[in-house]
Amino acid sequence: MEQELPSPVSIFEILNGHQRTATLKAAIEVELFTAIQEGNHELSSLAKRCQASERGIRMLADAVTMLGLLHKNGTRYELTPESEMFLTKSSPAYVGGTVEFMLAPPLYDGFRCLTEAVRTGGTALDDQGTTTEEHPEWVTFARAMIPMMMPSAKWIAEYVASQQQPVTHVLDIAAGHGIFGIEIAKRFPKANIVAVDWPNVLEVAKEQAQAAGVQLRYGTLPGNAFEVEYQGGYDVILLTNFLHHFDSQTCEGLLRKLHPVLNEHGLVITLEFVPNEDRVSPASADFALVMLATTPAGDAYTFKELETMFSHSGFGQSEIFDVPNSKEHVIVTHKRSL
Repeated sequence: MEQELPSPVSIFEILNGHQRTATLKAAIEVELFTAIQEGNHELSSLAKRCQASERGIRMLADAVTMLGLLHKNGTRYELTPESEMFLTKSSPAYVGGTVEFMLAPPLYDGFRCLTEAVRTGGTALDDQGTTTEEHPEWVTFARAMIPMMMPSAKWIAEYVASQQQPVTHVLDIAAGHGIFGIEIAKRFPKANIVAVDWPNVLEVAKEQAQAAGVQLRYGTLPGNAFEVEYQGGYDVILLTNFLHHFDSQTCEGLLRKLHPVLNEHGLVITLEFVPNEDRVSPASADFALVMLATTPAGDAYTFKELETMFSHSGFGQSEIFDVPNSKEHVIVTHKRSL
């Protein structure tokens, strides 16, 4: 029996990955999934609702079906459970808006210049990449990523509540959309939030606080998280999707600055993509490459590395938790060892 020769099929599938991205992007932009959810299942009505040609919609819908996001029965297209929940605009879990950030120029261009980043060990983007002060794409992030971040924000709020400790002062570093602090404010009626971010980004957070009805307990501290002056007395400090943008020394500098403003029984809650020690698992371990493409020195840190950063900065015990419906992990760090 002859040995089966290696096949290049998987290599070409990887090379064509940009085509699948463009297919989903186009389907979201013409509102294909929403149109089907509204009852348009045949080409003629779909094309009219999507303001597109029947030929174009046929080819697009067939390609989306091949991606596993639609079912096709004869000439009718139907949603899958995933596309109905996450890709129809009437769903509270709609993630279509994240396209604006995930395919934004800094991320797209960063990967387009990835070879140079690999050679130099840092982003090939101008200046400091996405860590440039007051980078406009963080406003895009704040507006686009709320649905994707909401499961983690709710989990964190419930975890804090489970500790049965009073929470009256919360510091939210690089607050972005603000929902992590806002969810805690909703869970704790006496909690006051101080959100730190660039002034343009904080406008988005204030909008979200207003919509949630917690605006009277939502304060802001505009500026660079490494440079602003923090007052003491916080029960919870939130560090969500922030540390990965910087090298470990820079992270430790921030953590040392935060240590004295945390109450003795307070918690630091960190949300990160955390690779295993092998750095190739789980599937989110490739987030390190995103940091290479878009930042001068960022990385995806293992739990051991994060634990060491906190320990070097004077903190006590750290624990890591899985978050349902998220590729990220929560690290809970106490001011002192238990």
